Amino acid sequence: MAIPSGDKKYSYADYLTWSEGERIELIDGQVYNMSPAPSRLHQEVLGELFTAFSVFLKDKECKVFFAPFDVRLLSENKNDAAIDNVVQPDLSVICDRKKLDDRGCNGAPDLIIEVLSPSTVKMDRWNKYQLYEKAGVKEYWLVDPANKSVEILLLTDAGYKLQGIFTKDDNIAIQSLPGLELDLSHIFE
Repeated sequence: MAIPSGDKKYSYADYLTWSEGERIELIDGQVYNMSPAPSRLHQEVLGELFTAFSVFLKDKECKVFFAPFDVRLLSENKNDAAIDNVVQPDLSVICDRKKLDDRGCNGAPDLIIEVLSPSTVKMDRWNKYQLYEKAGVKEYWLVDPANKSVEILLLTDAGYKLQGIFTKDDNIAIQSLPGLELDLSHIFE
């Protein structure tokens, strides 16, 4: 079935009937098409991040996944027809293995990373920011390959709080993964 458009609200049950070749997301039941494909620079930065997290997490409880990987948010104890938030973050780190199933992640990851593209800036900085905060994602990164920077937001009782904006000259410790420190000069080579 073709991906719908228009103002109708859709669910995860609808999402499962659409063409597999398309990358789309649902936020509050609204369909968002994720094309065009990311740039080469986006993919290089994403690859470096995935490698760093993957190496660190080898033989640990937490797992890292890269897009396309379905994350169903605000979905606990809901059937597919009642789930209306399905996203495909660039990177997701999940430490509670009970949230993982054959279809992806059912619940909030511990850490989500979005690598910004010109076509996704508003979506990542506004729509997803609000959704991830509401869903309880503990740590949210906005990675800007063009400016070689990482903005890190940590969830508090009052919502997201900016931990800082870091550049290619910085080393950063990952709050949700004690012991992992990234040298951003390697990420933004």
